[in-house]
Amino acid sequence: MDRETSDGTVGRTLAVLDLVAEYGRPVRFAEILPRAGLPKATLYRFLQVLAHQDMLVFDEDRQTYAPGMRLVRLAHSAWAQSSLAPLAKDIIDALAARIGQTVHLAQLDNGAVLYVDKRNAQKPVEMFSQSGKIGPAYCTGVGKAMLAHLPEDRLAQAIARQSFHGHTPNTITTPEALRAELGVIRERGFALDDEEHEAGIACIAVPILSASGRMLGAISVTTTTATTSRDELLSLAGPVSDASAAIAAAAEAWRFPETKQ
Repeated sequence: MDRETSDGTVGRTLAVLDLVAEYGRPVRFAEILPRAGLPKATLYRFLQVLAHQDMLVFDEDRQTYAPGMRLVRLAHSAWAQSSLAPLAKDIIDALAARIGQTVHLAQLDNGAVLYVDKRNAQKPVEMFSQSGKIGPAYCTGVGKAMLAHLPEDRLAQAIARQSFHGHTPNTITTPEALRAELGVIRERGFALDDEEHEAGIACIAVPILSASGRMLGAISVTTTTATTSRDELLSLAGPVSDASAAIAAAAEAWRFPETKQ
């Protein structure tokens, strides 16, 4: 398990919780053990504590662990208090209705993209992103828009977390190329995903910045290269920027909390 352990027992226990959640299905002890990087007895103890605290649920018949209902309650609270989604709802509704394309709202979570809301296009297209899903930052429009506005220390940490897997021939695959792209994004004010994560999928994304320049998240419009030309995509920079500014103003008024990026 590639996790920082500087937070001691609590940090390692939460890392186990993350590991179980990553499977996306109920998982057996024997599956967790090779990835946990912990002695068998220690892992068992952490799992027992998490189950006792309702953070995990243990199915005795199937001998599997899965995220518990306490996490649902915590997630609901986090969604209401720390997500841009509730305050941005009407704004992204209006943007989606205006342009008829897919709209994504995202925040940065430990160097990865967390999609916090989505509106489908009038003619929906199957794609990777869904609300609540985690995606790569280095090859997505929202990811690059957010990375471009991180302070240097956080940017270095975020870049170190990127896998730089070549999803398509257009994917950025080195830290140096990414940094060069981020410089361009800062200058022009928006990011593009030119079929970098999925073939045939393109998007334009704008960061959501506080009045002091702190990066809060990003908003994007996603379409297909078969239906939308590059010039048509670039023409959406204005409406997306307007939506970003409106969300930033709403967040400022709500005193949006600092988040770990």
